[in-house]
Amino acid sequence: MLDLNKEYWTTRYNKNDTGWDLGEISRPLKEYINQLKDKNVSIFIPGSGNAHEAEYLFNQGFKNVTIIDLSEEPLKNIKKRIPDFPNENLIVGDFFEHQQQYDLILEQTFFCAINPSLRQAYAKKMHELLTKNGKLVGVLFNDLLNADKPPFGGNKEEYISYFNPYFNFKTFDTCYNSIKPRANRELFIHFKKKI
Repeated sequence: MLDLNKEYWTTRYNKNDTGWDLGEISRPLKEYINQLKDKNVSIFIPGSGNAHEAEYLFNQGFKNVTIIDLSEEPLKNIKKRIPDFPNENLIVGDFFEHQQQYDLILEQTFFCAINPSLRQAYAKKMHELLTKNGKLVGVLFNDLLNADKPPFGGNKEEYISYFNPYFNFKTFDTCYNSIKPRANRELFIHFKKKI
Protein backbone atom coordinates (compact mmCIF):
# COMPACT_ATOMS: atom_id res chain seq x y z
CA MET A 1 0.00 0.00 0.00
CA LEU A 2 1.23 3.49 -0.83
CA ASP A 3 2.25 5.85 1.97
CA LEU A 4 -0.44 8.50 1.54
CA ASN A 5 1.57 11.17 3.31
CA LYS A 6 2.09 14.89 2.77
CA GLU A 7 4.78 14.30 0.13
CA TYR A 8 2.54 11.94 -1.85
CA TRP A 9 -0.30 14.47 -2.07
CA THR A 10 2.00 17.46 -2.67
CA THR A 11 3.57 15.61 -5.61
CA ARG A 12 0.13 14.91 -7.07
CA TYR A 13 -0.85 18.58 -6.81
CA ASN A 14 2.45 19.73 -8.29
CA LYS A 15 1.97 17.35 -11.25
CA ASN A 16 -1.67 18.41 -11.55
CA ASP A 17 -2.59 14.75 -11.05
CA THR A 18 -5.96 15.62 -9.52
CA GLY A 19 -8.53 13.60 -11.43
CA TRP A 20 -10.98 13.81 -8.52
CA ASP A 21 -11.08 17.63 -8.78
CA LEU A 22 -14.15 18.76 -10.73
CA GLY A 23 -12.87 22.34 -10.97
CA GLU A 24 -16.04 23.48 -9.20
CA ILE A 25 -18.28 22.49 -6.32
CA SER A 26 -20.03 19.15 -6.80
CA ARG A 27 -23.71 19.43 -7.65
CA PRO A 28 -25.02 17.41 -4.66
CA LEU A 29 -23.17 19.63 -2.18
CA LYS A 30 -24.10 22.82 -4.01
CA GLU A 31 -27.79 21.95 -3.80
CA TYR A 32 -27.45 21.05 -0.13
CA ILE A 33 -25.65 24.32 0.68
CA ASN A 34 -28.24 26.33 -1.24
CA GLN A 35 -30.95 25.32 1.24
CA LEU A 36 -28.92 26.24 4.36
CA LYS A 37 -30.35 29.31 6.13
CA ASP A 38 -27.88 29.95 8.98
CA LYS A 39 -24.78 31.66 7.57
CA ASN A 40 -23.10 31.54 11.00
CA VAL A 41 -22.99 27.75 11.17
CA SER A 42 -19.45 26.43 11.74
CA ILE A 43 -18.40 24.25 8.79
CA PHE A 44 -15.39 21.98 8.42
CA ILE A 45 -14.07 20.44 5.20
CA PRO A 46 -11.40 17.77 5.84
CA GLY A 47 -9.03 16.65 3.10
CA SER A 48 -10.29 19.72 1.32
CA GLY A 49 -7.99 19.70 -1.68
CA ASN A 50 -8.62 22.79 -3.80
CA ALA A 51 -11.74 23.38 -1.71
CA HIS A 52 -14.26 24.45 -4.31
CA GLU A 53 -16.90 23.81 -1.63
CA ALA A 54 -15.21 26.29 0.73
CA GLU A 55 -14.98 28.84 -2.08
CA TYR A 56 -18.67 28.46 -2.86
CA LEU A 57 -19.62 28.74 0.82
CA PHE A 58 -17.45 31.83 1.31
CA ASN A 59 -18.94 33.53 -1.75
CA GLN A 60 -22.44 32.73 -0.44
CA GLY A 61 -21.71 34.55 2.83
CA PHE A 62 -20.66 31.66 5.05
CA LYS A 63 -17.63 33.04 6.89
CA ASN A 64 -17.17 30.37 9.55
CA VAL A 65 -15.60 27.77 7.24
CA THR A 66 -12.44 25.85 8.15
CA ILE A 67 -10.52 23.52 5.85
CA ILE A 68 -7.67 21.11 6.46
CA ASP A 69 -5.36 19.25 4.10
CA LEU A 70 -2.11 17.34 4.52
CA SER A 71 -0.56 19.31 1.66
CA GLU A 72 -0.07 23.06 1.61
CA GLU A 73 -0.40 23.24 -2.21
CA PRO A 74 -4.21 23.21 -2.48
CA LEU A 75 -4.48 25.72 0.38
CA LYS A 76 -2.22 28.07 -1.58
CA ASN A 77 -4.59 27.60 -4.51
CA ILE A 78 -7.66 28.63 -2.55
CA LYS A 79 -5.81 31.67 -1.15
CA LYS A 80 -5.05 32.75 -4.73
CA ARG A 81 -8.72 32.41 -5.65
CA ILE A 82 -10.03 34.01 -2.43
CA PRO A 83 -7.42 36.36 -0.93
CA ASP A 84 -9.89 37.31 1.85
CA PHE A 85 -10.27 33.73 3.10
CA PRO A 86 -9.04 33.83 6.74
CA ASN A 87 -5.56 32.35 7.11
CA GLU A 88 -6.44 30.83 10.49
CA ASN A 89 -9.15 28.76 8.77
CA LEU A 90 -6.65 27.22 6.31
CA ILE A 91 -4.98 24.39 8.20
CA VAL A 92 -2.11 22.29 6.92
CA GLY A 93 -2.34 19.18 9.05
CA ASP A 94 -3.67 15.72 9.76
CA PHE A 95 -7.44 15.36 10.07
CA PHE A 96 -6.99 12.61 12.66
CA GLU A 97 -5.10 15.00 14.95
CA HIS A 98 -7.51 17.95 14.58
CA GLN A 99 -9.28 18.98 17.78
CA GLN A 100 -11.99 21.64 17.22
CA GLN A 101 -15.74 21.03 16.96
CA TYR A 102 -18.14 22.04 14.19
CA ASP A 103 -21.86 22.13 13.46
CA LEU A 104 -21.46 20.70 9.97
CA ILE A 105 -18.75 18.66 8.26
CA LEU A 106 -18.76 18.31 4.48
CA GLU A 107 -17.36 15.17 2.85
CA GLN A 108 -16.15 15.43 -0.74
CA THR A 109 -13.55 12.88 -1.97
CA PHE A 110 -11.71 12.70 1.37
CA PHE A 111 -13.09 9.35 2.53
CA CYS A 112 -12.00 7.68 -0.72
CA ALA A 113 -8.51 9.22 -0.46
CA ILE A 114 -7.51 7.76 2.91
CA ASN A 115 -6.24 4.24 3.43
CA PRO A 116 -9.35 2.02 3.77
CA SER A 117 -7.92 0.62 7.03
CA LEU A 118 -8.63 4.07 8.55
CA ARG A 119 -12.34 4.14 7.71
CA GLN A 120 -13.56 3.08 11.17
CA ALA A 121 -11.25 5.69 12.72
CA TYR A 122 -12.61 8.26 10.23
CA ALA A 123 -16.19 7.64 11.38
CA LYS A 124 -15.19 7.89 15.05
CA LYS A 125 -13.19 11.09 14.45
CA MET A 126 -16.08 12.68 12.56
CA HIS A 127 -18.29 11.99 15.58
CA GLU A 128 -15.72 13.63 17.88
CA LEU A 129 -15.39 16.73 15.68
CA LEU A 130 -19.12 17.44 15.61
CA THR A 131 -21.06 19.50 18.13
CA LYS A 132 -24.02 17.95 19.97
CA ASN A 133 -26.47 18.34 17.07
CA GLY A 134 -23.77 18.18 14.40
CA LYS A 135 -24.19 16.75 10.91
CA LEU A 136 -21.93 14.96 8.46
CA VAL A 137 -23.09 15.64 4.90
CA GLY A 138 -21.54 14.76 1.58
CA VAL A 139 -20.86 12.21 -1.09
CA LEU A 140 -19.27 8.74 -0.94
CA PHE A 141 -18.41 6.58 -3.93
CA ASN A 142 -20.64 3.54 -4.39
CA ASP A 143 -18.23 1.80 -6.72
CA LEU A 144 -15.30 -0.62 -6.50
CA LEU A 145 -12.73 1.86 -7.91
CA ASN A 146 -9.10 1.01 -6.92
CA ALA A 147 -7.70 -1.40 -4.36
CA ASP A 148 -4.07 -0.21 -4.43
CA LYS A 149 -4.25 3.59 -4.70
CA PRO A 150 -6.77 6.40 -4.24
CA PRO A 151 -9.57 6.75 -4.97
CA PHE A 152 -10.54 3.68 -2.95
CA GLY A 153 -14.01 2.38 -3.56
CA GLY A 154 -16.63 0.66 -1.50
CA ASN A 155 -20.36 0.23 -1.09
CA LYS A 156 -23.21 1.22 1.17
CA GLU A 157 -23.27 -2.05 3.12
CA GLU A 158 -19.58 -1.65 4.04
CA TYR A 159 -20.03 2.00 4.98
CA ILE A 160 -22.99 1.28 7.27
CA SER A 161 -20.72 -0.81 9.49
CA TYR A 162 -18.38 2.17 10.00
CA PHE A 163 -20.97 4.89 10.58
CA ASN A 164 -23.81 3.11 12.37
CA PRO A 165 -22.16 3.22 15.85
CA TYR A 166 -21.80 7.00 15.67
CA PHE A 167 -24.58 8.42 13.49
CA ASN A 168 -28.29 8.36 12.74
CA PHE A 169 -28.86 8.21 8.99
CA LYS A 170 -31.20 10.91 7.69
CA THR A 171 -30.20 10.28 4.05
CA PHE A 172 -28.03 7.45 2.73
CA ASP A 173 -29.09 7.02 -0.91
CA THR A 174 -27.81 7.07 -4.47
CA CYS A 175 -27.32 10.67 -5.60
CA TYR A 176 -30.00 11.83 -8.01
CA ASN A 177 -27.95 14.86 -9.08
CA SER A 178 -24.42 13.54 -9.73
CA ILE A 179 -22.51 14.75 -12.75
CA LYS A 180 -22.81 12.38 -15.71
CA PRO A 181 -19.48 10.49 -15.26
CA ARG A 182 -20.43 9.74 -11.63
CA ALA A 183 -24.12 8.94 -12.20
CA ASN A 184 -25.28 5.98 -10.07
CA ARG A 185 -21.78 5.74 -8.56
CA GLU A 186 -22.25 8.15 -5.66
CA LEU A 187 -24.15 8.01 -2.38
CA PHE A 188 -25.44 11.18 -0.75
CA ILE A 189 -25.07 11.05 3.01
CA HIS A 190 -26.76 13.23 5.61
CA PHE A 191 -25.89 11.84 9.04
CA LYS A 192 -26.71 13.26 12.47
CA LYS A 193 -24.39 12.67 15.39
CA LYS A 194 -25.57 10.13 17.93
CA ILE A 195 -25.37 11.48 21.47
